[in-house]
Amino acid sequence: MKEKHAKKIIAPVIVAVTAGIYYISVFAFVLCKADFPVAVEVLLAVITAALTGMLIYVLIQRIKEIRSGEEDDLSKY
Repeated sequence: MKEKHAKKIIAPVIVAVTAGIYYISVFAFVLCKADFPVAVEVLLAVITAALTGMLIYVLIQRIKEIRSGEEDDLSKY
């Protein structure tokens, strides 16, 4: 049963890691290529951190759903 759950957890983790790397890479690329005021750089950093944090929170919630046996999250609706 654990192996079954482990296989279902792999996809959300891969998607979350890929999206997180994308957010951070875009942020780093924009900071390297453009000369923004410090306030804009801080705002971009906060937005990137918020997006990454939200992504991690949603991933944790999804892993809890899978482990509790509710693999189909559409059943709530």
